[in-house]
Amino acid sequence: MLDLPFCSGEYGVQVSESFNCTSMRKTENVVTCLYRIKIRSMLPVVTITWCKALVGLGLSLNMQEGAGTCKGDMKPWLFSKKKGTKVLDIGLDSKMDVYWDLSSAKYDSSPEPAGSFFLALVYDNQIVLLLGDMREEACYKAQVKSQAVGNCMVSRREHIFGRRYYSTKAQFGEHGRIHDILIECNTRGKEPRLSVKVDKQLVMQVKKLMWKFRGNQTILVDGYPVELLWDVHNWLFSPTDGHAVFMFQTSLSADRSWSSLASSTSLFEWHHTSNISTLAKDADSPRFSLLLYAWKST
Repeated sequence: MLDLPFCSGEYGVQVSESFNCTSMRKTENVVTCLYRIKIRSMLPVVTITWCKALVGLGLSLNMQEGAGTCKGDMKPWLFSKKKGTKVLDIGLDSKMDVYWDLSSAKYDSSPEPAGSFFLALVYDNQIVLLLGDMREEACYKAQVKSQAVGNCMVSRREHIFGRRYYSTKAQFGEHGRIHDILIECNTRGKEPRLSVKVDKQLVMQVKKLMWKFRGNQTILVDGYPVELLWDVHNWLFSPTDGHAVFMFQTSLSADRSWSSLASSTSLFEWHHTSNISTLAKDADSPRFSLLLYAWKST
């Protein structure tokens, strides 16, 4: 496992093994993306977590292969700039280069950069994963001309905040377009309701929410079925200390419906553990899942 945590604040970018973006408090913004890449005959999963906390903006990088043969161990050090390069030992007498430039990165409400940045993983003189819109700069920095095929995002987890409306963006296919997702939940009054819109089009509405606070429904996005699962129990019965959970997943198998998940906690645990261990097996028919933790703003 490669663990490369960055924590950028007023005095530069610090790297520390003790830093863990996924352990942030609920009031802090976290986005976690999982990418499947190809290295030799292996299909490891790269987990990248962007987080926004009191200490500043952070980034952690973790790579893991299902059989555990592609791994590494990083030591803490201090970066003085928001751009640079590091050589990672991933085992099997192999090295991987990491190049990044966040010095001019632009952000919106998300801790994930919206533009003017790049993050590149290079193996065997090929870019096996490239994030950001500065592709020419990344290729020039890495001194490579080609980008390996076969990498794609397979999962995204993020925390969203609001009072009645919760919005985010998602791309449900490798070559699909980016969609605007809007979740509206009115928990006041005698008849709480839940609705979900994709690109301003209503795709789901749940009435009598007090009885249907947890469930699943198939919607269509780009003409393809997407399974939508929701759990708003905490919003209705623990409004001061709880969050709702929403999952959008393509190619959801029948044995993984909401009926097999007891709570939002089990949904998170299933999603986290199953992705890492089974993504390599799903190479021919990759799934994509979007997991949203929706918190009520104070």
